[in-house]
Amino acid sequence: MPLRNCRDVKVLNVSPVGTPAAPDEFFELTLEYPDWDGWKPGQFVMVRPASWELDLIWGRPFSICSAGGGTLTLFIQKAGRGTSRLARITPGETVTVWGPLGNSFAVEPDTPTLLLAGGIGIAPFRGYVEHHPAPENLKLFLAHRVPRECYPFDALCERVECASLRERTREDLDAIIETLGGLIREYAAKGGLVLSCGPTPFMRTVQRFAAEHGARAQVSLENRMACGVGACLGCVTKDGDGHHVQVCTKGPVFWADKVEL
Repeated sequence: MPLRNCRDVKVLNVSPVGTPAAPDEFFELTLEYPDWDGWKPGQFVMVRPASWELDLIWGRPFSICSAGGGTLTLFIQKAGRGTSRLARITPGETVTVWGPLGNSFAVEPDTPTLLLAGGIGIAPFRGYVEHHPAPENLKLFLAHRVPRECYPFDALCERVECASLRERTREDLDAIIETLGGLIREYAAKGGLVLSCGPTPFMRTVQRFAAEHGARAQVSLENRMACGVGACLGCVTKDGDGHHVQVCTKGPVFWADKVEL
């Protein structure tokens, strides 16, 4: 299967993001813009450096954090061999990028919209906030385990209303769950839209509260992927009817009542 919009681009910058408590876990990777016709917040890309040769066969999927003005920015958390090697890549090296892939988050400019991010799930919301026509109608809530300074949180707070809670104890987790329930109930009551991205337990909680309160909610899944174009079937999940579907082509964004988590 041919790769859609496959481009070789240069690495422009690699910027570690962290604090003494988490000094080397996150980084921003800035690439040349791949000369796409366009993209939408919530879509993702597959990235594979030429230097990997045959050592690491598959590319790695990343939400588009921001794109435009000649650059493509990805916000990445080191989680294995591939992301660890990406963190050590140097400006000027070539990477292959294919995308933009998948579908995108709903945009309803006049609707109060709640953005729920679990940790690295904040990545696609930077682009969403930057390109939303009415950011005054947005609110972001971040649940996180490492220090908040490791995320692009403060920059988003300059544009939209923001809140966050850090999980360090069981009591913190309970507070996060309670907060999620309260926010989703609030937005459901006023006919709002709820968008979420994060690890599976976080998304299950969002899905549960959305069903309980009758909220219109979307979830962006973080399934492992190899090809990104629906060929390898490595990222399948079940839709609301119990049918297996590829997250890379049918998602990664699903309406919460149309997918099993």
